[in-house]
Amino acid sequence: MAVRGDIRNVAIVAHVDHGKTTLVNAMLQQSHVFNEREAVPDRVMDSNDLEREKGITILAKNTAVEYTGPLAAKYGYPDGITLNIIDTPGHADFGGEVERGISMVDGVVLLVDASEGPLPQTRFVLRKALEAKLPVILCVNKVDRPDARIEEVVSESTDLLLGLAQDVVEEGIDLDLDHLLDLPVVYCAAKAGYASANQPENGALPDNDNLEPLFEDIIKYIPAPEYEEGAPLQAHVANIDSSDFLGRLGLVRIYNGTLEKGKTYGLSRVDGSIENFRVVELLRTQGLDRQPVESAGPGDIVAVAGVNDIMIGETIVDPNDPKPLPLIHVDDPAISMTFGVNDSPLAGREGKDHKLTARMIKDRLDRELIGNVSIKVLPTERPDAWEVQGRGELALAVLAEQMRREGYELTVGRPQVVTKTIDGVINEPMENTTIDVPEEYMGTVTQLLADRKGRMDSMSNHGSGWVRLQFTVPSRGLIGFRTALLSATRGTGIASSLSAGYAPWAGAIVTRQNGSMVSDRAGVATPYAMQRLQARGIFFVEPQSNVYEGQVVGMNNKPDELDVNITLAKHMTNMRSSTADVLETLTPPVKMSLEESLDFANEDECVEVTPESIRVRKIILGREDWYKWRAKQRRQNNQANK
Repeated sequence: MAVRGDIRNVAIVAHVDHGKTTLVNAMLQQSHVFNEREAVPDRVMDSNDLEREKGITILAKNTAVEYTGPLAAKYGYPDGITLNIIDTPGHADFGGEVERGISMVDGVVLLVDASEGPLPQTRFVLRKALEAKLPVILCVNKVDRPDARIEEVVSESTDLLLGLAQDVVEEGIDLDLDHLLDLPVVYCAAKAGYASANQPENGALPDNDNLEPLFEDIIKYIPAPEYEEGAPLQAHVANIDSSDFLGRLGLVRIYNGTLEKGKTYGLSRVDGSIENFRVVELLRTQGLDRQPVESAGPGDIVAVAGVNDIMIGETIVDPNDPKPLPLIHVDDPAISMTFGVNDSPLAGREGKDHKLTARMIKDRLDRELIGNVSIKVLPTERPDAWEVQGRGELALAVLAEQMRREGYELTVGRPQVVTKTIDGVINEPMENTTIDVPEEYMGTVTQLLADRKGRMDSMSNHGSGWVRLQFTVPSRGLIGFRTALLSATRGTGIASSLSAGYAPWAGAIVTRQNGSMVSDRAGVATPYAMQRLQARGIFFVEPQSNVYEGQVVGMNNKPDELDVNITLAKHMTNMRSSTADVLETLTPPVKMSLEESLDFANEDECVEVTPESIRVRKIILGREDWYKWRAKQRRQNNQANK
């Protein structure tokens, strides 16, 4: 096999908030991608507004670093070595992005926090790399944290790597276990831009003030792309992007052959058919920009324009000798939500140019399917609603938030689990959940998860005042858990989870102890009514805001549902009032985000999502109709229990 020694394709993989995007930022800066006078924002790869707000990577993105330092000449390429870097999400809910990113590279840099160590998403991304037989470089980041425990984290990461490798071998994938024992390790402080092969003291910066040791490990240990001379073209479509001038772009990794601008090639579709097309434009990434090129060869990652409906997983081939590559495999969805039209009385009344119709919503969901291989859109009994399945509630909540910001109005149902029937028994998805909390909250968190059918697997205390608890919990028990955890631990608890397969249905789970306060009529919320009701619970609506029958306007202090008249006005009399202004005595309402609203919603509730507002409401708005429905449900449950 021939080798392209002037290219390295590598993915940066890690758990959430372990510093992937910060490290890529530092690599770009030290490769002189930015002009000296150019202001470089933090986490420049997080280009999406939602990514910047949430502080996490949602979409896998690629950049290219042209390394021309002293190591380039040392390894025989004085003109420079191109490092194609894929920045992948660290959250398992966006695992489809990780799988696509890994499909384009020849090795991975595994980033691990020097204090937190390997966490569930570390296991997830590392397993994906081993299944693809990719070499791994361990990068211990944030070594300058005051609570760093570098040596223990390296040991934990090595144990995890060997344990996962053994599992992968038992599944029939051939791995060189001896080679994995020689795991290259580099110690990093990505925010400062420091890296070293020498282990620093806990809490100290590395003894080198640049990233040269990391660049050297990538060039040395990540294999250069191999290809077969004279073989027909094989270019795998791993991602989708768009351009205002060129339309849809297919981001491809070329394995064999050469792509040339202006020539005609074949596109091997998902169904096996071959469609000829002409390459209108060929773009290679340089830093954060894409530059047009005339041709690209094996190992290159380029964007191709010319097919308006190009899809992820398809292969660009030689039409005279087509040899398509296997489709990208992603794990099955575990969580579903119902997306439907907004049928509330306030639909379309909050702004102009809102996208309201079922056709518009369905077209938007179909477009999401093109670029997101980890979700499925299924029909429901209603023609104006669809079941959207994904990896986790965060991924689906992000989709709803994106649609809201694009001007769509819709209703989103409470997250549900996707069950399977195995040997006649209903099975539900399970999660391995890791929780880090201060010692004083250990009992509170244990009780919280016990109520959600969680089973404790292990508990460890590193002597720093924090405890790490590991549970196996049904996925539906984790719906709304993060909000409850933050409340129970005063914002200090950190939770992360990873799919643990399926297990028999665990039984009923009560996740909410408080009932809803529901408006029993339409109108305007009055300060007078809210003052009279505020002893009953907390409100979600502002005074003088429009409400409608069936809207959840607050949370009751008690478990029971409470119908309220929040529109009651104070009657005029001929007596002078000496009381203070009512507004001054009202407790401010709670403003919930979309994720918090989805967590709060009960089985018979959904969330109304518009560009201006997020409201929790009953699925059946009429109170009389809702009471009839609830009585019917109660009778059915009683018959089932007999």
